[in-house]
Amino acid sequence: CSSLISSQFSFIPTASTNPKAALKSKIVAEFRPQSLIDELLLYKRSEDQIELKEKQLSTMRVDVCSTETLKCLKGKA
Repeated sequence: CSSLISSQFSFIPTASTNPKAALKSKIVAEFRPQSLIDELLLYKRSEDQIELKEKQLSTMRVDVCSTETLKCLKGKA
């Protein structure tokens, strides 16, 4: 009975025989979460800056059709 089981399950794919598994193993081994965290923080700061500027503009009640007003705002930025 044991020879029957061992003959049926003798081939188990390993990373060396399965290129996809080898690639997945390499990706997991080389994954550096800190770089991802840093990029996400930079993105979040950028989004926060955009939101802040939008709030500032909305409270200023600027006429966006006025090129002169936009030039003044651009000079302040």
